[in-house]
Amino acid sequence: MIEKSVMEINERIKDGSVRVVTADKMTEIVNELGPEEAARKVDVVTTGTFGAMCSSGVFMNFGHADPPIKMQKVWLNNVEAYTGVAAVDAYIGATQLSEERGMDYGGAHVIEDLASGKPVEVRATAYGTDCYPRKEIETAITIEDLNQATMINPRNAYQRYRVATNSSDRTLYTYMGTLLPEYRNATYCGAGSLSPLFNDPDFETIGIGTRIFLCGAKGYVIGEGTQHEPVNNLGTIMIQGNLKEMRTEFLRAAIFQKYGTTLYLGIGIPIPVLNEEIAKRTGISDADIITEVLDYGVARRSRPVLRKVSYEELKSGSIDINGKEVRTSPLSSYFMAKRVADELKAWLEKGEFMLTQPVERLPRDTMFKPMKQTHELPLVKDVMISGEKVVTIQGDAAIEDAAQVMIEGQFTHLPVISDEEKLVGIVTAWDISKAVAKKYRKLEEIMTRKVITADLDEPLAIVIRKMERYNISALPVIDRKGKVCGLVTSEVISRLVGGRRRP
Repeated sequence: MIEKSVMEINERIKDGSVRVVTADKMTEIVNELGPEEAARKVDVVTTGTFGAMCSSGVFMNFGHADPPIKMQKVWLNNVEAYTGVAAVDAYIGATQLSEERGMDYGGAHVIEDLASGKPVEVRATAYGTDCYPRKEIETAITIEDLNQATMINPRNAYQRYRVATNSSDRTLYTYMGTLLPEYRNATYCGAGSLSPLFNDPDFETIGIGTRIFLCGAKGYVIGEGTQHEPVNNLGTIMIQGNLKEMRTEFLRAAIFQKYGTTLYLGIGIPIPVLNEEIAKRTGISDADIITEVLDYGVARRSRPVLRKVSYEELKSGSIDINGKEVRTSPLSSYFMAKRVADELKAWLEKGEFMLTQPVERLPRDTMFKPMKQTHELPLVKDVMISGEKVVTIQGDAAIEDAAQVMIEGQFTHLPVISDEEKLVGIVTAWDISKAVAKKYRKLEEIMTRKVITADLDEPLAIVIRKMERYNISALPVIDRKGKVCGLVTSEVISRLVGGRRRP
């Protein structure tokens, strides 16, 4: 039985005899020699990841102006930061968007600009007090003008990520990147066998106080990350570091198209090989790491699981989904993750980085709970027009017939169906007016064929978003066979939402 201590390994770091390997190399060593011999030959395994970490930000202290100001609102390069902490403290979050440039610039860009030494415009307003009489200020700063610029990230270094794909007929823009329609691609995140938390899934060596590599500087784990769910291999960590010491090669702002801004970070954690069980866990391979493929075409909290895949399959470039070969692409950089692990290894071998013993282990039994919702919009099936009130018409009908149906029923939308009673189009009163003016004869000549529809179990909030996106006022509701079973209109929604907002 091999047993070591962090203190013993630190002595080897000091005298230069420490034996360090990266996590990918450890996989080979364990496979070749077994866990016991690997534990004897290796003292530290270095891990690394480099990916989008939205739950990141920086606390800043600006120092006091003359006359002093108690900042009520503050903007850096027109990106608002949170100021509800103290007079001249603020927190800039990576995903906060510019009030001028929107998704083209955000908090992540401010953080990168600060880290690179660029000047940043600061504007603040206040209500004024006896001790803080000033009500506004505009100035320009660099990171060296700040007393502190401390990165505090509530949730980083996810143990693993689920794979995203899209069954719907339109492109989706998500935090998992751009998802093409009808399973034309799948995206994933994470470094696989290099991933820090997968090399210590029981959090035996990673805990509060663990020293880490953070964007080219030394940082620390300060607790479990938000949404920490280790029981499902979805552990996270909360981390802290000094932005003034970080390097922008490991800290880069990014934009996810039509989704928002994010911050790419390089994080590396050393795993001391204290015994053969730890050696065995650090021998994990991409083939051992399994995750789920989720269908983001379903806009619900619980998305359908299409299958399970290994990181080995994901890195191959394609996976099979329902008999279709689907191209896979990573949102994180394995190349940069390997650079992180390599640099951390070099620090240890040069005696520039000492290990720390966690003062407390991270919890291993927490579950991620959904938001409690005291007021919910109903589902489509609860509010749709249904039964005899829903009138349809066949595509080969004359326009005059459609007009007569609309007049008699006093409605403005008419779903068009096939001989098999499946939805094939829709016409509106406006379509009929144009058709009469242009002397069209058949509905199939004027109907909209690409119909935006709703499902019976779809939340009304999603239907509202569809109406706003496509500038429409009614959606046919279809069942699983593609048959019309109802109609949901903006008029019905307005009455419902308006009634709920009344005191």
